[in-house]
Formats: sequence, structure tokens, C-alpha cells
Amino acid sequence: MKNYEEVVGIDVSKKTLDAYCHQAQVHKAFINAVVGYKSLLKWVLKVTKDSKVFYCFENTGYYSLKLALYLHSQSVIYVEENPLKIKRSSGIVKEKTDLIDSVLIARYAWLYREELEPITVKKMSHLELGRLLALRDQLVRNNAGLKGILKEMKVLLSSSSTDVGCLSLKRSIDYLGKQVKSIETRIKDILSADASMSKNYELLTSLKGIGLVVACQLIYHTGNFTRFASWRAFSSYCGTAPFKHESGTSIHRRKQCHYLGDRKMKSLLSMASVSAIQHDSELRLYYKRKLAEGKDKMLAINNVRNKLIARAFAVVKKGTPYVVLQQYAA
Repeated sequence: MKNYEEVVGIDVSKKTLDAYCHQAQVHKAFINAVVGYKSLLKWVLKVTKDSKVFYCFENTGYYSLKLALYLHSQSVIYVEENPLKIKRSSGIVKEKTDLIDSVLIARYAWLYREELEPITVKKMSHLELGRLLALRDQLVRNNAGLKGILKEMKVLLSSSSTDVGCLSLKRSIDYLGKQVKSIETRIKDILSADASMSKNYELLTSLKGIGLVVACQLIYHTGNFTRFASWRAFSSYCGTAPFKHESGTSIHRRKQCHYLGDRKMKSLLSMASVSAIQHDSELRLYYKRKLAEGKDKMLAINNVRNKLIARAFAVVKKGTPYVVLQQYAA
């Protein structure tokens, strides 16, 4: 992006867009809708004239997705950045307004323009996969909450089978269960329709501990294994990669995982690791060996998490299912 002469920083909110041209130092607000996007492009063209321009805004989920889809449809170059990276690069900021946020976003994009890369919108099937996984997670949590309430009510009531509240909860639980199964069916249809995702799904599920949800989350977060160059990069993204903490001669702590990372993916990998330890003889021996070396349980589980990530990237790269070598040993 180093050859660009102007950058437009956009602060995206639910109803409005605040745009700021860094070089021209002008600001204007627009509606967060297609009408506003058209006005935004016209305004930028008028302000910047023949300058080579790119746009930068924070990833704010559904609010920024609409803008990204429109810019992509118009073949406009843009960068969608992590909000935390922009915040950390801004220094001490005592005041917060939409205008100030757009100025900081434009400043960040201009300072780091040589390192930034243009973003392209994911395929519609990939976007739908992400939405369905998020919806399934929400329904599962809601269902777990209702089951907890039902369990508590059964303890208090002498005859829960005839209680109106219990019957209502049971119907809601059954309904949510059916909705979860319906979503899972649709997820499998999406995978079947895409040859690459379908193949990677089969390869991932050949690993012990990785089922439908973990495999789909891996496919989604890695962009079907195109977003990260190595399993170590993805481990860092998830927050399972250990980092050094040293300074001078007095501070020498053991390697620790950074608190920044995708907590959802980290949690799923933790559950997958526990399952893999139970069903995979190699990982079970590996886990026990780490415990025998004096490592605590969570550190040993983190080692297993990284083993699973490495195996997932390996099977996808090789294009062959995972084979447990120990079962063929003499």
C-alpha cells in the first residue's frame, strides 16, 4: 500500500460512518447503508480528485461487513484491521468521539501503509458457515441454561411431570435441540457443496478429538487453511503459543501463553485435547510423559493443544488422513 497517496479512515457504528481523509484533513459522516456508501465514494472522489486512495476501518462484525461487501462489489481497495492493534498504536488518548476514532484509524493506516495488505471478502459459503457456527453456539448455551433451570425446579417440586413451568421448559429444550440439529445439517450441506472444504473436513475429522464443531471452526478461522502460513502462527492467534518473558539479568520467567488470543477457539481446542487424551494412545502417552517431567496439568494440556494444531495443519498440507503409527508398531 506504499504507493497510495491518500487514506480514508472510517469509524463504523450501527447507524453511521465517520470518514476522515488523512492528507486532506477533512471529515464527514454518512449513513451506514448502501445510500451512505455511495455518498462516501462520491465525497472521497471529490476531495481527493485523482489521488490513489485506499480505505481503512475496524472489523466490527456485522456493522463493518456490510461496508466491506459493498466496497468489494465496487472493486475498491480497503483494509479491515483489528481494533486492538489500532488502539495500541494510538498512544494515550483522553477523549473519545467518532471523529477522533476516524482520525486515529486514518493515522494508523497512513503510518503502517507499507505493511498493510488489501483485504478481500470471504466467499458467501464461508460467511454463512461463520454465522451458523455463531448461532449454533448461542442456541447451545441457551439450551444449557434452560436445562440448568429445569434441574433446579425438579428439586423443589414434588411432581415435576405435571408442573406447567417444567413442561414449558421441556418443550423449549426439545425445540432448541431440534434447531441445533437443523443448523448442523445446513453446515454439513455447506461443506458438501464446497469440494475444498469438504476434503479438509474429512481430513480433520480423521484426528481423534476433532469432530464437527472443532473441524468447522478450524476451517472458518483459518480461511480454509489459507490465512496462516504455519501451525505456529495459528497457535499464536489462538493464544496457545508460549512466549519468552525476559529482561536484563533479573527477570527470567518461564515461557507463558499471551492473554490475547481467540478465547473461543482456545476453549474448543482444550475440550478437543481432553477428548484426544482419552481416545488417542499416542497423545495419552505424550500427556503422561509431560506430567512425569513435572509439568502441571494445564501446561501439559496446552502441549496437547499445540500437537492437535500441528497435526491439523499437517494432514491438510499432505492431503492424507492421519494414521496412528503406534498401532502398527511391533
